Amino acid sequence: MPKINHRIWMPLLAITIFALALWLLHRTIGHFHYHDIVTQVHAIPVNKLLGALILTLCSYLVLTVYDLLAVRYIGEKLAPQKVMLASFASYALSNTIGLSLLMAGSVRYRLYSAWGLSGEKIVKLVGFTVVTFWLGLLTVGGVVFIAEPLSLPAAIHLPWLTVQPLGWLFLLLGASYLIVCLRGATLRLKSWSFGLPTLQLGSLQLLVGALDWSLAGSVLYVLLPPGADISLGHFLGIYLLVQIVALISHVPGGLGIFESLMVLFLPSVAPAMLIGSLLLFRAIYYLLPLLVATLLLIGNEIYLRKVVVGRMLKTASQWSTLLVPQFLAVSTFIAGTILLISGATPAAPSRLVWLEDFLPLPILEISHFLGSLIGAVLLVLARGLQRRLDAAYLLAVGLLGAGSLFSLLKGGDYEEALLLGGMLLALLPCHRHFYRKSSLLAEPLSFGWLASILIVMLCSTWLGFFAYKHVNYTSDLWWHFSLHADAPRFMRAAVGIGIFLLLFALARLLRSPAPAPHLPEPKDLALAAPIIGSAQQTVANLALLGDKALLFSEQQDGFVMYGVEKNSWVALGDPIGEVEVARDLAWQYRDMVEQHGGQTIFYEVGPQLLHVYLDMGLTLFKIGETARVPLPEFSLSGAKRSNLRYIKRKMEKEGYTFQVCPADQATELLPRLKEVSDAWMTTKKVREKGFSLGCFDENYLRNFPVALVMQEEEIIAFANLWLGANQEELSIDLMRYRPQSPNGIMDYLFVELILWGQQQGYGYFDLGMAPLSGLESRRHAPLWHRIGAFIFRQGEHFYNFEGLRAYKQKFDPVWEPRYLACPGGLALPQVLLNVSALISGGLKGLISK
Repeated sequence: MPKINHRIWMPLLAITIFALALWLLHRTIGHFHYHDIVTQVHAIPVNKLLGALILTLCSYLVLTVYDLLAVRYIGEKLAPQKVMLASFASYALSNTIGLSLLMAGSVRYRLYSAWGLSGEKIVKLVGFTVVTFWLGLLTVGGVVFIAEPLSLPAAIHLPWLTVQPLGWLFLLLGASYLIVCLRGATLRLKSWSFGLPTLQLGSLQLLVGALDWSLAGSVLYVLLPPGADISLGHFLGIYLLVQIVALISHVPGGLGIFESLMVLFLPSVAPAMLIGSLLLFRAIYYLLPLLVATLLLIGNEIYLRKVVVGRMLKTASQWSTLLVPQFLAVSTFIAGTILLISGATPAAPSRLVWLEDFLPLPILEISHFLGSLIGAVLLVLARGLQRRLDAAYLLAVGLLGAGSLFSLLKGGDYEEALLLGGMLLALLPCHRHFYRKSSLLAEPLSFGWLASILIVMLCSTWLGFFAYKHVNYTSDLWWHFSLHADAPRFMRAAVGIGIFLLLFALARLLRSPAPAPHLPEPKDLALAAPIIGSAQQTVANLALLGDKALLFSEQQDGFVMYGVEKNSWVALGDPIGEVEVARDLAWQYRDMVEQHGGQTIFYEVGPQLLHVYLDMGLTLFKIGETARVPLPEFSLSGAKRSNLRYIKRKMEKEGYTFQVCPADQATELLPRLKEVSDAWMTTKKVREKGFSLGCFDENYLRNFPVALVMQEEEIIAFANLWLGANQEELSIDLMRYRPQSPNGIMDYLFVELILWGQQQGYGYFDLGMAPLSGLESRRHAPLWHRIGAFIFRQGEHFYNFEGLRAYKQKFDPVWEPRYLACPGGLALPQVLLNVSALISGGLKGLISK
């Protein structure tokens, strides 16, 4: 049976449920006119609006207590204002867009990680808030379902079924949670353990969650029309049951589902009046907090840039790099939604009459058509902004400005024009965040993003047909142009949008498919050779090993070398090429991996492109430090070098000599070098590795000069040399020596190589990485660092971690950190296993000595 891909069927299910909800809503309110609903929105008293605003404020204040309790649960101390900002921003975003665990979790991760929390603690914090959310629902739902046992609507044809048993089940689950908290149980998930909170903290979770749900339901209760004769308890039961269904549907924000079911459960309220209340509820409880949260985050960035100095200023810059593109992508998507909905609904007649005095009709018609078309384009461009495309930024700036102008020209909608203008002003100073030069068509559109676009299109189309359902649709309507001909304008715009989306879809379908991973052919290695020759990173030479697939840049001036193990696509090191080329290549690689449904991993990367990996949403794990000896400053003089001087004199006295053999001459020595290599491997009882390490392969070794230690005519030890461009770096890969070699033979080889590189004018000699070196084991260090530091100290039986670092330290190198960039959380153990299997040539090589 083929494996079901949840990334595909979940968005499809959401679209299907949303379409059914729209159909149900259309059947329920089909006999009402659009103007009836607009009239009801305007008829809601000001005092009710004010009450809804106050209750919304109280609800979001209670939501911030979720995080305050969670920070207490994980044993951290953070400033309350920081915690409240993170909580408010995450809930404002997730409540509006949906995907609450993903959206709220990602915002929390970006903020809390910048404040020093480890990945493990952030996972625990997010888990605590999710549990609080559901505990509140269980508590309030259990009480109201028992006290006010609802019957299902007659339209469902199950009038005998009530929710009272569900209420008892909810209370039982809540009580069970408190009992488990009282016993102090620990939840274990693979290698992670989560200690449950104390009984006091668990009780607070129930109370805070219940208060939050009660306040949220009260916001809509206050906005109900005057004729709604229903008690607060009975209404809360309906509200909670509808919210449960909306949450299960996975439709963003429960859009359409929530409205349809509320109309079904409240038959005593006129649907047109109820829809008006529901629209205001969404505006007050969802859209207004989203706008405030966006402004707060932008204001926070501005404040940090002006006030904080030194390290805090740098931190603020990192925050903006991580957060600003995401919020600008969301705001652009909202701008497109606003333009589409505005184009699908009638303009205010009084404003049209005012425009008639000085605006020609063709200008109004063209403005309406182009305004709607811009809305559709902005939905697509929002994905490009999220992916940091320069072209998407430039187009979004132009289209937001044009959309603001067309909003004025198509119907005098100055509120809409001001909103779009505000989004444009927020976007203008942020060009530096959008640095990628990739094509818009080359970017993958995730199924979740496609589902969001389709849901907005379905919503705006349905709204247009609902608003003009009284119109007699004939063929002449397409060519009807007049000041108050809103329906024909909507139809023409809908066709234009449909054509644009069809052309966009065709362009994406006709683009070249993502290249499948395959080992490089001779022509690929020939193409990589000049890039390697001009690269300062000597690790680029590992591409010539031929055991890794190569992804070249569009201009073929850089490449990524990678391997695939199960679902893990592992790139070795940073992309090879100039900084801008490497940056674009990293995204190109990420896009390719996404199209194949894999996990994007960058192994053993340096500090230079860390911000790019963070922009991708990857988590960074320090895996060690590499030792680089500054050659111009190296000297054998002084007391610290006495041992190295002794070894050099001793080896020379015993007749050992050092020489570097050029690549063209080294080919003749390969049979003799193989004898040394085979003897070394037999003695060490190891097998050849690969991926991040070289192996004895004659085709590979023909590319490099070889450093030799000789005794008379016999080769005692050898190492192939990697030479960096512009003599920036010198390094070695394969190091082998005969078993009968005297102690200190490798010290002698290293000393002579360092002195040779110094004479040749190289800047650094790379001694390679010391795994798990430099990881902190302090109390506030991330869990991975503490585990790594423990293995570094206690793992000598399996691998000489401390001894390896100590050996390299005697050459006084500069230590540079190396990282693993990959999906975090529970994916890390599998990622580490797959990377290790790649290096060891499979699981058999991994578990063998």
